[in-house]
Amino acid sequence: MSKRLASKFKIDRRYGVSLWGKAKSPVNKRNYGPGQHGANRKKPTDYGLQLHAKQKLRGVYGNISEKQMRKYYAEAVRRPGDSSENLVGLLESRLDSVVYRMKFVNSVFAARQFVSHGHVSVNGKRVNIPSYLVRAGDEIALRAKAKEMAFVIEAMNAADRDAPDYMEVDAKEFKGKFARVPKLADVPYAVQMEPHLVIEFYSR
Repeated sequence: MSKRLASKFKIDRRYGVSLWGKAKSPVNKRNYGPGQHGANRKKPTDYGLQLHAKQKLRGVYGNISEKQMRKYYAEAVRRPGDSSENLVGLLESRLDSVVYRMKFVNSVFAARQFVSHGHVSVNGKRVNIPSYLVRAGDEIALRAKAKEMAFVIEAMNAADRDAPDYMEVDAKEFKGKFARVPKLADVPYAVQMEPHLVIEFYSR
């Protein structure tokens, strides 16, 4: 579980954006950085912009570890095509990301815990590894006990977001299919992400 769980909105104030588009984010009231000089910070350098982009991308996926991000970067660069698009595709293919996008839970933090507790199956087999990479065509389903959980039902009925087009979700059966690996333009980020700057950061 992420160490940021109890204070996950701190990153919102640090970068002046609401990463998950939540109404209770403190940046909605104070859209400047924390601290005495938070409202008068200097313009960031190129390195600072790259670092911020990397930290925001890590944060939006539940503050995944630096070690994991470097692993995804290496794989994104190894694969053919646009490395920044490959990076987004890898992050969106994580099982906890898929569970969150399918609206089975209300946050990616909850998704990580949910998967870790064994409430999710992939192609009929229970998987309890949040970083498990789902492939196009894989079927994700909730196990019987999870279907009766109040917070799951609440998340499925929430009107604040919809499952993206690269997911096929059967809300009645509490299951869905990861139809395809998305491109950056397909992902419903609450704020702009800049994966090309993340690639630049790691390639320095």
